[in-house]
Formats: sequence, structure tokens, C-alpha cells
Amino acid sequence: MHERDSEKERTTGRLIVSAARRHEKQSHRLLTVVPDVGRDRFSPGHRSDKVRPLATSNPDMSMSMPVDPAENRPSLSRDRCFWGMTATQLLGAFNDNLFKQLVLLYCLTAVGKQGGDYQPIAFFLFSIPFVFGSGFSGFLADRYSKRSLIVGCKFAEIAVMLAGVFAFGMGGLWPPLLVLFLMGLQSTVFGPSKYGILPEMLRARDLPSANGIIQMTTFVAVIFGGALAGFLKELTDEHKVAGLQWICWGCVGLAVVGTLFSFLVRRTPVAVPDLKFTPSMILGIDRPTRALLREDRIAVKVLLISSLFWFVGGTCQQLVNEFGIYQWGIGEAKTSLLLASIGVGIAFGCVSASLLSKNRINFGLVTGGAWGMVGCLGSLWLIAREAPAPVPEAWITAAAGVLLLLGFSAGIFVVPLQVFLQVCPTEDLKGRMMGTMNLINFCGIVASALAFFALRNLWAQLELPISWTFPVLATVVLPVALLFRPPETKTLIGTR
Repeated sequence: MHERDSEKERTTGRLIVSAARRHEKQSHRLLTVVPDVGRDRFSPGHRSDKVRPLATSNPDMSMSMPVDPAENRPSLSRDRCFWGMTATQLLGAFNDNLFKQLVLLYCLTAVGKQGGDYQPIAFFLFSIPFVFGSGFSGFLADRYSKRSLIVGCKFAEIAVMLAGVFAFGMGGLWPPLLVLFLMGLQSTVFGPSKYGILPEMLRARDLPSANGIIQMTTFVAVIFGGALAGFLKELTDEHKVAGLQWICWGCVGLAVVGTLFSFLVRRTPVAVPDLKFTPSMILGIDRPTRALLREDRIAVKVLLISSLFWFVGGTCQQLVNEFGIYQWGIGEAKTSLLLASIGVGIAFGCVSASLLSKNRINFGLVTGGAWGMVGCLGSLWLIAREAPAPVPEAWITAAAGVLLLLGFSAGIFVVPLQVFLQVCPTEDLKGRMMGTMNLINFCGIVASALAFFALRNLWAQLELPISWTFPVLATVVLPVALLFRPPETKTLIGTR
């Protein structure tokens, strides 16, 4: 019993150090850190047991958020800089996913059922820049102004969308796939600055709500961008290539509007102006970041669970596309409505998570969300198995309802993970931690492309429908529901 309490105390101490370093330079009174903590938490002589651990436990597996007293910033509802950032990333995510879904549907319909093999290729090409570029993007976010990177990425988005107009005009599948790769590259650079700037431009007490809003708007944009792609493609099918180009011109217009919103984002100081690039940053995990992850094992678990979330999300998008168009034969528009159901659920889930968290990191929501996802994925398999052919509207509505609940569960699942990864590193590591998060998340998406390709071929050989992928995904999420039990700790760092 004493050994277990001691281990819990050491874990609590490590969590407190992460937050304490952020405030030490501002001479903010920390209730839990003793005076002899060194300035370099990664120096050889530093020991996390110099922090007086707290033995308090919290039965709902929550921990309080540290508050940043550096600046008297406006509340979230009146902060136009935050809403400018929200609009910027919303329009960018909407554009990315409208174009991506357009390419996926083009793959599925342009060359017949064999085009299904191109869906995983498209996902792979979109995701691979995140795997090999997230580390360097995290370096850029720490070395240069995050606001400048955000504005620059929005100008790059305009150029990429213009390239999409001409790619469809060239004919064939590979030009649009190449543009999808460039879009992934642009999003790779944008990601660490997008998430890393939030704790710099907002009060710490607002971070859970801000992340709930950012996650909600991101996922709504992701799903509704994909849903609109189905309607627009079906609407413009008679115009063929010209119709696809008209849609891309609309994407160019949205990119311009998003660029204008990006100028509202608050300027923040450069985190590490003299940071030097090292080859290890290519993989996203340089020495200080590795030291942080060695010290904070919960951060490692959170990164892996976040990656699993994106693995399931990436697989679901490919699965619903092929399930709706080929197994149920309901067309592009209704298939896109099924995807939109997930988006609505995620929106409500993210808002609910932010309300339930208040100014705490509530890991209990992760476990609850995981159980919800397992139940919904299993239910979708049963609906798909029992549905008659042709599929009646009532069955499509039932599937949409379960997908709505799946999205809700996913929304409350992901917000605490995101907030934790923003507050656990010190100020000078936030960009690189966001780069590491992007790297790990998109390893999950790349894995989803490879896994879906393998499962698609396996089901074909076994003469099973694609809906058998639903219980496979439920099995993937089940260990999180059963085993994720972070320490029941509560940090008592001063509040305003």
C-alpha cells in the first residue's frame, strides 16, 4: 500500500512540475512547488521529487487547470482574436475536407468499384506529410511567430486550391491526388501553430472551453465539408470535369475569406527565438520533448490514445463512403448525410466535454466516450447486417442516429486529451509537443489507410460485406474503455 501511494505521489509531482515551469519566470505564487526547484527541468541533476507531491485524490479522475496570470486578457466570448482563429481554422478544415471528400468520391465513381482501392491511397498521400513533416513544423512553431506561420499557411491554401482547379482539368486520378498531398503538406505546417498558439493567446482558465469550441468547429467543418462534397458532386455530375472545377473555385473563395480572418489572430512572443534545428526534429521528437515524455508517462498514454482516435476516425470516413455507395447503394448525397450525422454528434460532444470539464482536465470523459464508441460501432454492424435490400429510409435514419451518437461519444472522448497535451509542456516546448501530437495522430491516419486497404481485400476474399469493419473498430477502442485509468490526482496550483 505504501509503495503504491509513493508511486502515486511521484506521478502527481511530475504533473505539477509541468505546470510549475510555465509560471516560474513570472514569479507567480505556486502552492505546490518548493523553492529549490532548478530552472532547467531537464538538467542531469534535476529530480522531480523536489516537488512536494499532493496526496489528494479525485474520484472522477479530474485535475484542476493552472491559470496564466501573465496578461489581463478578455473573456473568451469577447475575445475577437480567438474568434478570428476559430473562423480561420474552421474555413481551412472545411476546405481541406470538402476537397478530400471530392477526391475520394471521384476515386470511387470515376473508375467504377475498382476505384475503392484508390481511397486508401488518397488517405495515405494526404497523411504522409504529417508523419515526416510534423517535427519540422513544430520546430517552426517554436522558432518563429505562430501568427505569421498561420497567415502564411492561409496564403499557401489559396495556391493549393487554385492548383486543384487545374488538376481536375488535366484528367485522370493522379493530378488531384498530388494536390491532396500538397494540401496535407500545408495542413502539416498549420497544425502546431494552430494548437500551440491557444495557450499563449488565451487565459489558462479558458483553455478547456476554447478547445471544446476549436474541436467542435474543426470536426463540424471536417464532416460538413465532406457532406457538402457529396451533394455538390451529385449536383454537378452532368457537367463532369467543369462541375468539379466550379467546386474548386468555391474552395479558392473560402481560402481567401479564411486568410482575411487570420489577420485577427493575436500576436504572441516567439517561444524560442534562438532554437537550432536538429535532425531528430524530423521525427518530431527532439531531446527535450523525449525527456518530457520519459518524465510524464501519462503524456505518452494520451498521445497513443489520441492516435487511436484518429485511426478510428480515418477508417470510419473510408468505411462509411464505401458502405453507403456500394453495400447499401444509397448514392453520394445520402452517404454524405451519414457522414454529416457524425459531425453533428461531434459538435455536441465537444461542447458537452467543455461544459463538463469547466477548468479541469477530466479524464473520466475519455473512458465514458470510449464505451459509447464501442457500443455505437457494434450497433452499426447489427443494423448493416439486418437491413433488407433495397434499404428502406427507416434503416438509413436509424444508421444516421447511431452515427450521431458515435460522433457525440468521440467528441467527449477527444477534448480532455487535447487540453492535457497543451498544458503539460513548458512554454518553450509547446510547439514541438503539438508537432509530436500531429506526428502521432497522423501515424494513426496513415495506419487507417493501410488497415482499410487490407480489410477491404480480406472481406473480398472471405465474401463478407465491408460493414464487418465496424466490429473490428469496436475491438480496437475496447482496451481504452477497459484499461485507461490515469492517476486520480488533483493539482492545487493557484487560481485568480
